[in-house]
Amino acid sequence: MRDFWDKLSVWLATGVGVGLVSPAPGTVGGLWGLPLAWAVGQLPSSEARVIAIVLLGLVGVAICSRAAAALGGGKDPQVIVWDEIAALPIVYLGVGEMTLSTWLIGWVLFRVFDITKPPPARQVEQFPGGWGIMADDFVAAGFACAALHGVLRGVVLFGG
Repeated sequence: MRDFWDKLSVWLATGVGVGLVSPAPGTVGGLWGLPLAWAVGQLPSSEARVIAIVLLGLVGVAICSRAAAALGGGKDPQVIVWDEIAALPIVYLGVGEMTLSTWLIGWVLFRVFDITKPPPARQVEQFPGGWGIMADDFVAAGFACAALHGVLRGVVLFGG
């Protein structure tokens, strides 16, 4: 690593180092996204939440681009988990009142979509640098959000 900014980018992109020591960095690192999702959910409006998520994504593009280069230039190094962290608030957009089971179901759905990468997630992963690193997780989070709403609506409809 060349300088302070490379080191800072790697530190942030790896979830303050969690991605460097975890056996399943995306899964473990993604847990950092839960407190972030809670914090974003505390913002006063849907618009403010969406703006925060967009900003997290744009910052993530810069951080992940620099970190990937500092780590040797791989397409999407597994140790980078900022993408999972920053995408997780998308999963809970519009959900309303949160319960422990809602948090858990949303997180599991996100991991399933992030791991399986259904179209267009796999395709956007091919974008250059940090754009590709971030884009597939944002797509996976969008799928997880839709699925979570479907699960919650099903529970309400069928009296669960």
